[in-house]
Amino acid sequence: MSKELLVREAEVEYTSSTRWVHWIRFFSIIVLTITGFYIAYVFVAPEISSEPTLFLNAKMRMVHEIFGFLLIAITIYKTYIFFFDKSKVEKLEIVSAKDVVNPKIWIAQIKYYLFLGEHPQLKGVYNPLQFAAYVMLYLMVALLGLTGLILYVHIYHDGLGGTLYSLMRWFETLMGGLANVRAIHHIAMWVVLIFVPVHVYMVIFNSLKGKEGALDAVVSGLKFKRKHH
Repeated sequence: MSKELLVREAEVEYTSSTRWVHWIRFFSIIVLTITGFYIAYVFVAPEISSEPTLFLNAKMRMVHEIFGFLLIAITIYKTYIFFFDKSKVEKLEIVSAKDVVNPKIWIAQIKYYLFLGEHPQLKGVYNPLQFAAYVMLYLMVALLGLTGLILYVHIYHDGLGGTLYSLMRWFETLMGGLANVRAIHHIAMWVVLIFVPVHVYMVIFNSLKGKEGALDAVVSGLKFKRKHH
């Protein structure tokens, strides 16, 4: 093997803010999935007692709402830095949009996944399939947040719930009623749940095939890219 193929240099792939957002979103989705399934179908209940302390359903709902607002907050934050962060690394994310409109990059990327060619040279940090998948993910998270807020204002009528009530009722009517809102909320979550294992598989695939530390980058922020000397 030539020396040229052995020379790799560490480059910053993800900033600390991007990594924090990723892991907060990851754990939020896990918690929201467990508590969401519980709210939809109570699969465990405390032993019946005369004591007025059996509030497991209320506690699950509370945790669901806390992590729901956390997911909304970090999504707004990540959307902001995607468009407005001026750092070199963060700019590479929005630059990835240029590769999405390039059919040659799409063809080369698909050939790479089919073991028919080398990985294409990208302008940004994400390949077209990754970028399209992340756009879909953020749209689903936005839909989850919106439908979640509609459901929220029907339980809490003061404070934030009262402030958002009129606006959320408008979206509720637009979606065809509260039953449809609940169904859309569940469908959007299932799209996210399908995305997660596919995403994990593709990360492992790229890490093993590319040998650039793609899997480690979400922890360390570094990828070890091949350099020609």
